[in-house]
Amino acid sequence: MISLSEAETTRKTPLYDSVGEDVICKVCERRCRISPGQKGFCGTKMNINGELYTVVYGDLSAMESRPIEIKPFYHYWPGSSAMTISTWSCNFRCPWCQNWHLSRRLPDPSTATFTPPEFVIERAKRAKDKGICVSFNEPTLLFEYSLDLFKLARKEGMYCCFVSNGYMTEEALKMLHSAGMDGLKIDVKGGKEAYRKIIGGADWRIPWRNAKLALMLGIHVEIVYLVVPGVNDSKEDIALAVDMHLRELGSEVPIHFTRYFPAHLYTKPPTPIKKLEYARNTAIEAGINFVYIGNVPGHEGENTYCPDCGKLLIRRFGPRVVRSNLTNEMTCPGCGRKIPITGDLMA
Repeated sequence: MISLSEAETTRKTPLYDSVGEDVICKVCERRCRISPGQKGFCGTKMNINGELYTVVYGDLSAMESRPIEIKPFYHYWPGSSAMTISTWSCNFRCPWCQNWHLSRRLPDPSTATFTPPEFVIERAKRAKDKGICVSFNEPTLLFEYSLDLFKLARKEGMYCCFVSNGYMTEEALKMLHSAGMDGLKIDVKGGKEAYRKIIGGADWRIPWRNAKLALMLGIHVEIVYLVVPGVNDSKEDIALAVDMHLRELGSEVPIHFTRYFPAHLYTKPPTPIKKLEYARNTAIEAGINFVYIGNVPGHEGENTYCPDCGKLLIRRFGPRVVRSNLTNEMTCPGCGRKIPITGDLMA
């Protein structure tokens, strides 16, 4: 019988410290201290004989070609698709999680199936995808696998991105960038109280720190703020998010105020559209140039407008680009303003 340390989905992680027989995981900012034979908070990192291993290397819970706008990325390879993969579990415990069937399931190495990184690349090529995206559950849990996968993808000319809660360590983020990650969407959950009460003691400042670091590294960044009733939807919460966005990221980084729907353990009614419009207007008035409303198909807040002359530049419906009026140089045809777009416009 194969031992856990010999399983294909069990690989040593490059980011940990040893403290006697214990190890401290340095992949996520929870920095779990793990005793021999035990796992960390997320259940994907395990101390095996005084060394830290991931038990989900290539243990994929999903693999599907998806439009990049569904992440949502609106200024990153618009109109393209990405082969999107995930594993199991999460380092957060959001009660409204839409993908709880993945994020609440702990991995089981004894029954895991192994998918080589090369297979994901081939699937992407067959689907004519322009890139690779790690999403659905928290992608940082696939950190070690992503390092290898992204290197292969970059050799094929593909983009590489994460759809994340932004709670990785700075060391992990820098390693992902070195491996080829050039896109990062971060879900901001709210302010101090939301992270303390709902997320479980996490530091609300870490996602903003990582978004700022990603920008400094040259990674394309977009922010999503899921407006959850009773959690982060007050005027004070929205004002804090807008202020942090401008202070840490500036006026050109897109922000999406997205509609919550009941899921998993959270059953409050969906976010009122007027609340989303209030958040969008607040951000625009404060000086953020690209502010979107998500999960409301057909709303004008899905579209990209020129901040200078107001011309409609990209029309969307849900996760699809319907029409683009941008020039080949990614400028507004009305006034010539440069629009911050990473990659080619595929629409």
